[in-house]
Amino acid sequence: MPVVALRAQSAAGEKQQSLTPSALAAAMAQYRRALAEYLEARASYVAAAEAYWRSIAERRHLRAAKRASHEAIALDDYVLTQPPVYRGPRKPRDPSKPEEAPPPPPYVPVVADFLAAAQREFKFVPRRPRSDSEFKRVYAQVAVAAGLSKEQIVRIYGFEAGGNGDYDVQAGLEYSKRARAITTALGYNQLPATNSVEIVAENGHQLLRSLQARAAQLPAAEQGALQDKITVVRAMVAFSKSVADDWNEHELLANTPKGLGVHALNLDLDVGPLLQTQKLLDSVLFARRKGIGRTLSAAELEMMNLTGDGNGFDMIVMPLAWREEVPTANFFQHRGYDDNPVAQRNNVVAKLIAATDARMDQEADKPGARELAAALR
Repeated sequence: MPVVALRAQSAAGEKQQSLTPSALAAAMAQYRRALAEYLEARASYVAAAEAYWRSIAERRHLRAAKRASHEAIALDDYVLTQPPVYRGPRKPRDPSKPEEAPPPPPYVPVVADFLAAAQREFKFVPRRPRSDSEFKRVYAQVAVAAGLSKEQIVRIYGFEAGGNGDYDVQAGLEYSKRARAITTALGYNQLPATNSVEIVAENGHQLLRSLQARAAQLPAAEQGALQDKITVVRAMVAFSKSVADDWNEHELLANTPKGLGVHALNLDLDVGPLLQTQKLLDSVLFARRKGIGRTLSAAELEMMNLTGDGNGFDMIVMPLAWREEVPTANFFQHRGYDDNPVAQRNNVVAKLIAATDARMDQEADKPGARELAAALR
């Protein structure tokens, strides 16, 4: 235990020991009253929250069923009230027990862990670019060839990577490598490890075809390294497809050493741009399958990126007038909403899209975004 925590615990213990029996009895009586008030308030909030998020899920299923049967969606098919917020008393501390320091946050793997896992599990070392500019040039070529627009490419990079992030930028470390990573989200489009595993599972054969086509263009003497990489990617595809094509199953794989090794593909100059592009392309193709023929704005595409394709599609196809009324909570799971202060602050669809556009305007003017834009000319 850290020295500071030990001192705090020791001080709390000394304070407890300094209480006379009568003072401790009074403190315990007050604690029990406060605890009863807290438990009552908390139980009331939990009941309200469970009912609210249950209604969110029910309306979501209702909308999906209506769309499947080609029925019109009505405004009241959405929950139009905001989620309940706990405003009761804080949980009181038991004066008979020493105060404990809060536990440290869980460790989040970082780039060094992805690289070590790739080497250990697959004997794979990514071909890193000589500079971020080199990665940008390759990514720009891949993204344009996939049909993404310049606006989508640059503005989403700005939003996701802070307008100046390198190809290996990780969530929480955008501004300082000495900070703490908050998720495994990596790269220009911030793929979490689960996304990497899912894309490799679902699009692995396409990735392999792209690599094989590139190898065929090289002189025979230069094909060896790329052929070795194809063998590695083939093993990663087999691993990623070893479970059902389900997000929760892929999340379990992503948190294993092999899953972290798959995530290291984002750092490879041959594969990383393909993965980063595929993340956005999957959303574009989803929207097309659902009947959206126009080019999505960067902010609309980001809604699909942020909330998942189904929820994002649900958000962007609603009439513009409804966006001022429909809470953003309709497009999140309870935990995801609680972990997203941006969606909470911008708590109706119109505000969230406007805030996303404003952030994109700001970040797209930074040097990294301008450099990416130049690579798209």
